[in-house]
Amino acid sequence: MRCFSLDTNQVLPYTIMAHFFVLDIIYTQGAEAVDPYLEAHRQYLTHHYKNGRFLASGRKDPRTGGIIIAVGARNEISEVVAKDPFVVNDVAKYSITEFIPTMTSPHLENYRESL
Repeated sequence: MRCFSLDTNQVLPYTIMAHFFVLDIIYTQGAEAVDPYLEAHRQYLTHHYKNGRFLASGRKDPRTGGIIIAVGARNEISEVVAKDPFVVNDVAKYSITEFIPTMTSPHLENYRESL
């Protein structure tokens, strides 16, 4: 398993069971208010893909927000979410759902909890 440091630039070795999170981004304002922060949000996503915290993401259809699949500890994920430019600029909020994966594709087997 991967263990993540509070230093969001550092990915530590597989050592403990990681929890997954579905991060549901909900726009609180229209697209015209969100769009000025889109590039900063993409940079934020790229940063967290590089450090291994984010596994997948995409926009909702219709465009009312987005979804991010993340891995780590709850307190770290809460800190990461608070730094999203969408949140900082009050154009979106997050709903965070934590789950422990018991079944995965073979590519994610290191994150899987044994039953």
